[in-house]
Amino acid sequence: MSVRIVALLVASLLLAAQPARAQDTSFRVQFGVRVQPETVTVGDPLRVSVRVRAPMGAEIVFPSEPDTTGALQPRDPRTVRTAGDTAALDQTAIYTLSAWDVDSQFVELGDVLVRLDGEERRIALGRASVFVRSVLPADSALRMPKPPRALIEPRVWPWWLLALLAAALGVVGVLLWWWRRRRRGRSDVAEDPYAHARREFARIAALRLPDAGEPGRHVALMVDVLRDYLAVRVPAALRSATSFELLTALRAHRVVPRDRLARLLAEADLVKFARSPLTKDHAYELGREAVAIVDEVQGQLTAEEAAERARAAERARVA
Repeated sequence: MSVRIVALLVASLLLAAQPARAQDTSFRVQFGVRVQPETVTVGDPLRVSVRVRAPMGAEIVFPSEPDTTGALQPRDPRTVRTAGDTAALDQTAIYTLSAWDVDSQFVELGDVLVRLDGEERRIALGRASVFVRSVLPADSALRMPKPPRALIEPRVWPWWLLALLAAALGVVGVLLWWWRRRRRGRSDVAEDPYAHARREFARIAALRLPDAGEPGRHVALMVDVLRDYLAVRVPAALRSATSFELLTALRAHRVVPRDRLARLLAEADLVKFARSPLTKDHAYELGREAVAIVDEVQGQLTAEEAAERARAAERARVA
């Protein structure tokens, strides 16, 4: 009987202790909010410090950023510091803000969440305030702004400046006339296009670029000399024209071997624009073809010019 009584007493004590333990589920949390400095000017930084002290083993979750929809805007990311306290968890979150309006400004700090042994406590921090001082001088209300200026102000130039500008324009005109006349005089005594082309062909050939590992450059230079010669001797062969445009323009000119020129320009374009591989021997062959086309065109033009001179002489004799 005594054993049964002792068991009942123990069971009753356990039942009585369970509600008391269930009720002891809350834990103590301390917090504080501090604004430094309490008065700032527009654009200056200020720090809002939120300090929370909770039991050891707890987890403190601070708001990532405060509600900054007003005149207080974040300046730097939030930082969290932990104090070296062995009796409790002591952490401080620091928010650096800037004020962009004057008078009293407020920022909503949000809630801090504290977790311990599966339980949570939410702490409403409310809002912090700071006074923003104006950067204007105290007597700004007594200062009168300058009157508005005209959008376009008429300006009268002095007569001597106008005369100086007219003289400068006259000098520039004379220099341009002299330069054009000198250039025209040089073109009259310029080297014969065929002789110039042959001299350029010889200069490029003397470089022996294919032997130096640059067959594509040799072909490009030789074709450029050919194009320069045609541009001078055949009016339709514009130097700025593409290969297709050049061949189209020369369709009615019988003095130019159009089929040979088309093959040469096609291979040269593949080398220049498509980086087509080219052997040394083939590069020399394409260069010789450019020289041959120039020789043939020169021969045709010389024959036509001789025939035209003969016809002119015959007409003069008959007349």
